[in-house]
Amino acid sequence: MLGPDDLTISALEQRLQELHRLTVPTPLFNPVFQLGHELSRRLEDGSLTLAALDGLVAELECESLQARSRRLVRMLGPVAPAANRQALAGLAQTSDFAEFAARWQRPFVHVVFTAHPTFLLSRAQGQAVVAAASADAVDAATVCVAPAARDAITLDYEHEEVLKALAHAQAARDAITGQVLDEARTRWPRRWRELRPAPFRFATWVGYDMDGRTDIGWSTSIRYRLAEKAQRLASYAAALAEATPDISARLARASARAGEMASLFAADLTAPAALSAAANSLTADHPDKLVSLAPVITELESEARHADDDAARAMLVAAAAMRADGLGMGWIHFRVNASQLQNAIRRRIDPDGRLDLASQAALVRMRELLAEARPLRSNFAALAIENSTAIRQFLAMAQILAHVDADSPIRMLVAECEQPTTVLAALYFARLLGVDDKVDVSPLFETESALEHGGRFLDALFAEESYRDYARKRGRVAVQTGFSDAGRFVGQIPAALAIERLQGRMAEAMAANGLTDVAALVFNTGGESMGRGCHPSSFADRVDWQLSPWARRRFVRAGIRLEPEVSFQGGDGYLAFGSPELALATLTRFAQAAPATADPAAPADPFYRRTDLSLDFYRAIRRFQHELLVSDTYARAVTAFGLGLLNDTGSRKSRRQSDLAADRAMNLRQIRAIPHNAVLQQLGYPVNVIAGFGTAADGNAEEIAELLTGSERGGQAVRLVRAANTLASIKTVAAFGELFNSAYWASRPYRGDERQIEPACLALAEYLTGDDRAGVFRRLASRLRVDALKLHRLLALIPDQAPAADREQGRRMMGVLQAIRLALFQHMFLRAVSIPAFSRANDISREDVLEMVFTLRVDEALAQLRRAFPTSAPELADFSVAEPSDYPDDKATGYAAIQQAFVDPIERAHGLALRIGTAIANEFGAHG
Repeated sequence: MLGPDDLTISALEQRLQELHRLTVPTPLFNPVFQLGHELSRRLEDGSLTLAALDGLVAELECESLQARSRRLVRMLGPVAPAANRQALAGLAQTSDFAEFAARWQRPFVHVVFTAHPTFLLSRAQGQAVVAAASADAVDAATVCVAPAARDAITLDYEHEEVLKALAHAQAARDAITGQVLDEARTRWPRRWRELRPAPFRFATWVGYDMDGRTDIGWSTSIRYRLAEKAQRLASYAAALAEATPDISARLARASARAGEMASLFAADLTAPAALSAAANSLTADHPDKLVSLAPVITELESEARHADDDAARAMLVAAAAMRADGLGMGWIHFRVNASQLQNAIRRRIDPDGRLDLASQAALVRMRELLAEARPLRSNFAALAIENSTAIRQFLAMAQILAHVDADSPIRMLVAECEQPTTVLAALYFARLLGVDDKVDVSPLFETESALEHGGRFLDALFAEESYRDYARKRGRVAVQTGFSDAGRFVGQIPAALAIERLQGRMAEAMAANGLTDVAALVFNTGGESMGRGCHPSSFADRVDWQLSPWARRRFVRAGIRLEPEVSFQGGDGYLAFGSPELALATLTRFAQAAPATADPAAPADPFYRRTDLSLDFYRAIRRFQHELLVSDTYARAVTAFGLGLLNDTGSRKSRRQSDLAADRAMNLRQIRAIPHNAVLQQLGYPVNVIAGFGTAADGNAEEIAELLTGSERGGQAVRLVRAANTLASIKTVAAFGELFNSAYWASRPYRGDERQIEPACLALAEYLTGDDRAGVFRRLASRLRVDALKLHRLLALIPDQAPAADREQGRRMMGVLQAIRLALFQHMFLRAVSIPAFSRANDISREDVLEMVFTLRVDEALAQLRRAFPTSAPELADFSVAEPSDYPDDKATGYAAIQQAFVDPIERAHGLALRIGTAIANEFGAHG
């Protein structure tokens, strides 16, 4: 047992090591749960306080923030600007101006700043991590900040954060553009002003993504776009203040005008008169109204031909930024769900609801509609009265293109898109509203069905003449592949390989349908349960895991220009652009990786050549993952605590609304992809990364190991699995089940040395007699253990090219974090079951409150308890009543004691548990 001096992190880690040795004579022994039990006993006998645990948690938080910072440096390094300038100079080595220009005038990658619930760190924590990583000086003094209340994460908060990330990205790109111009000026002094560098493009969907949420109104999107316009124009004006004061002043006035318009659309526009006034102000002619930068860019480049070198450089850097970003902080991505588009188009092709939109008849009718479509004028009144989400997005685009930014194209992402008819419906509405020349409709492939049938989908879509004409008008075919939901329902490794095959099929379909004369824009949204960076091992792995050299070669060999696009999601992803130094490092790594290119003559990777092995291996992993992910055992384990293990990390809801009864049988589809991955982190085992990898090699381990060892693609998969396995603990998964083990609670006071909690333990034992969670976790852990043993045998045959130096230290720290949280959960359970009975109110019973605590809906439980046991009530002295009263007397006690003994400890323990959750996510690298 823990002694009185064992309440330090090092002592807890040492005790955990001692307990681990007991698993040799007793294989079923659980060291993580035992350490949690020992801490719980200390907590309940009073020798350990929540205040003392607070200090331990703060130390562990500090360690996790340092791990987070070191990971950032490792992924992006070198971080020093001088080193990255030198790396960029190395990319520019050529004696041919045309080759130099071609390299820098086409984006290496498009970067999209997305949101969703991934704002794990507070602003203070994020700033500390960024500052330490930027200086490559990571220690407790630079990273660790005092615990404080979490930020309230609203849509406006997310938008503010994305603008900061975009501003750093723009500054880094300007620095790269300036360096390119300087290099060209040195080598080709007579031609350098001809350069039109465009090394990177940026975009965002924050405030424009309507998939899965109803809290973003059209006026929000307009307001954000105007605010972005005002900020971007101000930065253009500042950059040109010395080189060309006249143009700078014009841009400053246009910025002020855009800011005024943004303020108008921030007001309440519910009344028609208010909307009319705002709309008329925006649409009216005005000397400072600017909707296109094309004349400004022409003017700047014309002046640059005759200006002195420094002024010309400033003008050309600004013109390059304008060409890339337009009148905003970047391009914007609207997103809707396929069902929203289908509902909108059904009104026009099938008002009676009898037509199957996946049928050939619907496709024929869709062709007719497209042929008949003629642009209609629209205005803000039409936008305000439209009740279809999908059509409303196209109306908003029309107003943005007409009155905010006429140059920058807009993406229309269509989630869960599995029918060509849906894409054609989007194209129809774009054509109907006159924006089809500026809108890129992009289907999203992420569900199991979409990935399986995506090749046939693309064949059918590209065969449509109207689509091919549209693609040529836009100059690109755009698709999005989503690793998040794919990883949730297919497994991360099978999903990545399925997405890779789909990307290859896209190249084939474009070539087969004569679309080699347009670009292929492939937007890969990163997502996997080792953190939102798509691969945890290196930046090179991150790039190649999403869009592999094999897939890129398919486009290169077909003569198709590739436009790769990647996401950086939420506060976690924004850390890579958290400072000018980190942003420059990130963009430099992309420039070095060159994800838009590939060597068509590269030798074939054995993974693709030995398909007799690799395909069977892939299918076996996918089969294992599928069987596991659709099983009731897995679903119940993942949802055993609802989403109570997680902090609130975004303005988008992590789950759909449900009542207590629904929570007891929550389906995985009620939890979105990021929280699903985040729950796996918190349970201690990234199931959708690891599971099945070992089983898939069973019976053929030597050949599979040889294939994976000699294959770069196979090596990436192995590195991903190793990284996940480094932090994984099946004992931790099993430990969570013991919290619901009736026998544990019945046995705990058996020898009589915990008499003070005996009634609570027996009450828990009785309450949990019929609970299924203990058995569920045991069955899941058993299945994972069998698979893990096979994995260990496979990994033993594959050389570890980069063994983690601090692997065991990291595992021990994770074990201590989990053990402390288990003790806190036990403390909460014991306090909850000890609360005196209270009368049923608002259809909420005492049993309901207990279940809220057991599923970690603690805030709701506390609200009910405070309603049942109020401590703030009027006193006699508050009244001016003439008649005297002897009641209440000294025997009439209030509820303050109940609050102090039960409610407050539950609240404090829950707060500590959530802080531990943040530390665990930091060890994994991100939330979800």
